[in-house]
Amino acid sequence: MSDFFNKDYDEDDKERENELIVSSFSDEDGENEFSLRPQKLSEYIGQDKIKNKMKVFIKSAKMRKAPLDHVLLCGPPGLGKTTMANIIAKEMEANIKITSGPAIERPGDLAAILTNLEDNDVLFIDEIHRLNKSVEEVMYPAMEDFALDIIVGKGPGARSIRLELSKFTLIGATTRAGQLASPLRDRFGVVCNLEYYNTEELKDIITRSSKIIDTDITEDGAVEIARRSRGTPRIANRLLKRVRDFALVEGDGTIGKKTADYSLKMLEIDELGLDRIDRKLLTTIVDVYKGGPVGVETLAASASEERTTVEDVYEPYLMQMGFLARTPRGRVVTEAGFKHVCKLKEMKDEQINLEL
Repeated sequence: MSDFFNKDYDEDDKERENELIVSSFSDEDGENEFSLRPQKLSEYIGQDKIKNKMKVFIKSAKMRKAPLDHVLLCGPPGLGKTTMANIIAKEMEANIKITSGPAIERPGDLAAILTNLEDNDVLFIDEIHRLNKSVEEVMYPAMEDFALDIIVGKGPGARSIRLELSKFTLIGATTRAGQLASPLRDRFGVVCNLEYYNTEELKDIITRSSKIIDTDITEDGAVEIARRSRGTPRIANRLLKRVRDFALVEGDGTIGKKTADYSLKMLEIDELGLDRIDRKLLTTIVDVYKGGPVGVETLAASASEERTTVEDVYEPYLMQMGFLARTPRGRVVTEAGFKHVCKLKEMKDEQINLEL
């Protein structure tokens, strides 16, 4: 077995393992970001269907004194996949190890992680769709049989042995479930698709977060922030913090509807939750490409953003609003999108006239 680890996992990789695995959120995540995350299923707002299912699965696993089946969490960024993974681990009274798909570069990296897991531990892999193919193949027997197939020796004398692993739960999170290989996807016993939040749910999240960060907010103020948060809790919490800053510096510290509206306008977020990049994408397609179709690479270049950012962050919300459509030939602005661009131009002309 030493030959295997000398080949794929040497002493220098021990430092890399410490970078791959973090059992808690780093300082970079920020104190507030950590404190705003709910710690129990009962505190988790929204995603009721998923919560109800997970309560049953967790209770069943505890009654059977067995690890929870592997869980796949799918959905756009910011909907609470990482939060849900941490809650599942806490409800299972298990330790959680956190890493990401791009960080696991070689089979040896994964072998080091898996062999350090104990019974009932939870391994959370974010962006699991970005695992290397060679790493995926090592994952299959680990998920199905709790075993690791390794090669000992080299050349004609090489032989394969099977190393038994502790019974663990893998929780994978992905923004692109369609990019997961079928053999990997099929090995998850529980698949949860997180949906965008409605305004009422986001209002409750903002109200809860405001108490944690010790900020006064009215119901109208919470609703104003909620309806401009693109159905995403992460954005709602981020906007809450920025509006709080305006309320403290330019107001009396309380976030009301007027304060929220003023602050969000200063942040260039309109009444529909569109920011500067959203508006730039729409106006570029309309003004430069006559409404489309236009390729996503061209769109990304015009907005000075990565293609994946455009596809994962901006396009889903524009499509949800009915402003943008995907076609085999490229992206096309819909009739509603044309109307919104015309409205934006009218508002801009009015602002210019007022300044004159």
